[in-house]
Amino acid sequence: MSEEIKKRSLELHNKHKGKICIRSKVPIETADDLALAYTPGVAEPSLQIAKDKNKVYDYTAKGNLVAVVSNGTAVLGLGDIGPEAAIPVMEGKAVLFRRFGGIDAFPICIDEKDPYKLAEIIKKISPVFGGINLEDIKAPECFIVEKIVKELNMPVMHDDQHGTAIVVLAALINAIKVVGKDKNVKIIISGAGAAGIAISKLLLDYGFKNIILCDTKGAIYSGRTEGMNFAKEEIAKITNKAKEKGKLVEVISGKDVFIGVSSPNLLKKEDIKKMNPKSIVFAMANPVPEIMPEEAKAGGAMVIATGRSDFPNQVNNVLAFPGVFKGALELRVKITEKMKLAAAEALAGMIKKPTAEMIIPSVFDEGVADAVAEAVKKAAR
Repeated sequence: MSEEIKKRSLELHNKHKGKICIRSKVPIETADDLALAYTPGVAEPSLQIAKDKNKVYDYTAKGNLVAVVSNGTAVLGLGDIGPEAAIPVMEGKAVLFRRFGGIDAFPICIDEKDPYKLAEIIKKISPVFGGINLEDIKAPECFIVEKIVKELNMPVMHDDQHGTAIVVLAALINAIKVVGKDKNVKIIISGAGAAGIAISKLLLDYGFKNIILCDTKGAIYSGRTEGMNFAKEEIAKITNKAKEKGKLVEVISGKDVFIGVSSPNLLKKEDIKKMNPKSIVFAMANPVPEIMPEEAKAGGAMVIATGRSDFPNQVNNVLAFPGVFKGALELRVKITEKMKLAAAEALAGMIKKPTAEMIIPSVFDEGVADAVAEAVKKAAR
């Protein structure tokens, strides 16, 4: 991040004292306005809801209101910086919900690291919200939190996991078309946290079979003991069937696709040269990717994507979560794997003739959220 961006961002946040506010949908100008919006009139919708809880969707904002929940343990690439420091990011996410999905959202930053306690707190505050977007909760605790919160009868998604996975799958669907390959491509994923594991699962669900995950210790395989946790042990059972061993720069040899959701500057052009011809490189660490696009291209990569807006093919969660929640909120249904796959296919389908420079829509392309929402609703039905 440049010094100029840092300075301008601080000025913007300080000037506006954050990025969100609450505005009334109804006027409060007269005594009659007050009587209808508050006392005594407000008692009637409350009584109706008391008789039938489903009427909360008729008389309140619940149906189009999402909680953006974090405990500040994995904020962007900054790590465990606490719930207060997470607020600017969660406010930003709320702004994106409104801008790209027409959805109201509110940041909920909770001072609780125990995943079981955190999940119960989220469940307790859920009556006011129509959906829950989990955000920036570190792995493997995030998997526990998500599993418990998904017991709620409403849309729940951990965007770091599933938003990322949806957009990666969409980009890969088009990338393999560009390079003339198919679902038998050999894939290596750097990063075995929330995003890496979720990407692996969604790719497997779509039909990609040859996947290896790497963490800082190297390739993950069933039976490895060093640096493992319950989430890695689970994913090891369904990936790396050949039990390849070694560091990332070793096991990348002979692979067709590199997907990075890990750390900056892990690879050099020499490492990309070890991959198969017409390789695909998604280097998505932010703000500095695992390998810079020009370096990857020099190594022979044919299709390159990053998480940055200043390079072609930005893999950005904003392409997924507004539309996924929009569709799920409209039908008041839980978010399923089938919906995530449908969302990815809808995103990929927006690029009619993929090229190396264009495998994924821009977040500013018209109709992205609507296309994803329609696909989600169709899958739900």
